[in-house]
Amino acid sequence: MPKEDHSFEIEFFESVHRRNPTDPEVVEILGSLYSDLGNVDDSLRMDSCLVDLQPQNPTAHYNLACSLALKQQNDEALRALRHAVDLGYRDVTWLLDDPDFKELHEHPLFREIVIELEAFEQGTE
Repeated sequence: MPKEDHSFEIEFFESVHRRNPTDPEVVEILGSLYSDLGNVDDSLRMDSCLVDLQPQNPTAHYNLACSLALKQQNDEALRALRHAVDLGYRDVTWLLDDPDFKELHEHPLFREIVIELEAFEQGTE
């Protein structure tokens, strides 16, 4: 299935971002658009920017972890994922189904995070 052409949306939101680079909603939209296109470099740029703008946002750190994993920066991806969980990210089902982390499923730190999230889900932590 071919990827959607988001060129109009990207051009529009990049224009808005240039005028207001601290608007987290615009940064999040751009990150999502770039991610949908498979443009990992620009997605990573936007995810990093969003973490800078919203350092306490667990979803921002989760998305940063996704981009880092896709860039095969596994140590950094696991650190960002760990931070997302520390900030309150709890969706273990989404995490396990997320193809961005496919290559990390057997990594001991990833498994540790999954076990922790499963414990949260079961109410034992």
